[in-house]
Amino acid sequence: MVTYAVLSPDRRFLMPPPHEVVTEGLFGPSAPAMLEALQRTATVAFTGLAIAVVLGIVWAVLMAQAGWAEIALFPYAVVLQCIPILALVPLIGFWFGFGFTARVFVCVLIALFPIVSNTLFGLKSVDKGMRELFALRATPRLTVLRKLEFPAAMPAIFAGVRISAGLAVVGAIVGDFFFKQGDPGIGILIDNYRSRLQSPQLFASILLASALGVVVFAFFSWLSRRMVGSWHDTARN
Repeated sequence: MVTYAVLSPDRRFLMPPPHEVVTEGLFGPSAPAMLEALQRTATVAFTGLAIAVVLGIVWAVLMAQAGWAEIALFPYAVVLQCIPILALVPLIGFWFGFGFTARVFVCVLIALFPIVSNTLFGLKSVDKGMRELFALRATPRLTVLRKLEFPAAMPAIFAGVRISAGLAVVGAIVGDFFFKQGDPGIGILIDNYRSRLQSPQLFASILLASALGVVVFAFFSWLSRRMVGSWHDTARN
């Protein structure tokens, strides 16, 4: 093991052995606090993701209606994606305070672009022959969106949601690092354990945060298979 083979006794706190991470971290006295913090972080992440999904789909639908709408609106999505989120976090704290609202806002900013871009791609990737068939029948625009474009875009939408789900967890933890007021999330505990050199607790909290991201991604992968079903080619791969 690296802890005993490489590190000297006075430096082993940098890499605690796995059994200490389990006994002192995951199942130690700090475990209830970590689970409560993880629950708060999950609440922030899912709230931000839900808002990002609604905003992203509406944004993409507006852009898909006409070329001029995409030209006018898509640059704003690119700007949100390109601005370093760490540069905006202090401003978000000034505008929205340092509590739940600010953390959710960070999640929305991080998670929004994949949903916008994937949804727009899906809406515009409808088979040309199907579009012509709907046009021949003079189908209303809303019906085309509901009966043709949305079903065809579902795999792309869920691909964006899976990506954004993981990013929302990252956003919740980033918000914790900067907004240290209120009830602590897992990000605050990670920072606290780091400053106190509590390595077993630090590694345990990192494992819990990673597990949250994996669980969220797996959940939306399962939901994608359930919602898309077997009618789409990608569902059979």
